[in-house]
Amino acid sequence: MFRSLLQMSALVVLIVASGLAGCRNQPESSSPVLLRIDDRAMTLDEFNHRFARTLPLDHTLAQNEKDELRRSFLRQVIDRELALAEAQRRGIRVEEAEVEAALAEMRRDYPDGNFDSMLSRRNLSLEGIREDLAEQLKIDKVLEREVHLKIKVEEQEIADYYATHRDEFVRPLRVRARQILVDNEEQGEEILARLRDGASFIEMAQRFSLSPDGDQGGDLGFFPQGEMPSSFDEVVFDLPPGELSPLISSEYGYHIFRVEEVRPAQNLTLEQAEEEIRARLHRQKEAAARRAWLLELGARSELEVNWPLL
Repeated sequence: MFRSLLQMSALVVLIVASGLAGCRNQPESSSPVLLRIDDRAMTLDEFNHRFARTLPLDHTLAQNEKDELRRSFLRQVIDRELALAEAQRRGIRVEEAEVEAALAEMRRDYPDGNFDSMLSRRNLSLEGIREDLAEQLKIDKVLEREVHLKIKVEEQEIADYYATHRDEFVRPLRVRARQILVDNEEQGEEILARLRDGASFIEMAQRFSLSPDGDQGGDLGFFPQGEMPSSFDEVVFDLPPGELSPLISSEYGYHIFRVEEVRPAQNLTLEQAEEEIRARLHRQKEAAARRAWLLELGARSELEVNWPLL
């Protein structure tokens, strides 16, 4: 949905948030306390209730899988609460327009009225979601300020990474091909004959191909061996550029291929690999810095977890 603390789904983010909101103003309960952070607590019953709402409605999980998910969910609850408390301590503010924009983005993930149905099935309220989104946006902002903006990747780090990971920057042989897909053999043979007589492959693909790439003249772009079905690879990777394949049958229909260009295997230079390496190192540093920041917040808090209750 947006760049969140734990890379959780939007729905899980909201359910985690709802659980924390519940534990902040929780009435007395006979259920044992599972989690206590400073002056806030969550009981085992409250945790179980919130966790159950994160699971698919028709889930069939083995007990060991469910146990691992429970532990992961509790860690998410802890991390989120620590980060939110820090955002509030630093006076991070969120405007109503930001919340509405995040809500609109979330709605787009549930077209055709499915958003309201999801709320009903999960027993969530629209106002509660707005509050939870506001909290998540505060977390995103404090993370951006305290962690993400401090991450730097130096040129020497990129060069060192390239020098020790050269084997990761080998690009296999790739071809760029076009296809025409039809649903019956007779039409396929007729189109193939017209192509052999000089008809434009692009125009024929745009007129007759049933594949989504037909509008682009059947252009499949560049791809290595293994991305397409093996029966296609056997034909396409043996075709010289500019030549037509025979009519190929598959579960989708009947195909005609033409290879446009062949790019041989190559070792990327440092310059060619630079941006990929920069992004990779940035992600690694971000993850490490985020974890260190959360550990620091945890060390400054009064944190008690009754793990045996899980």
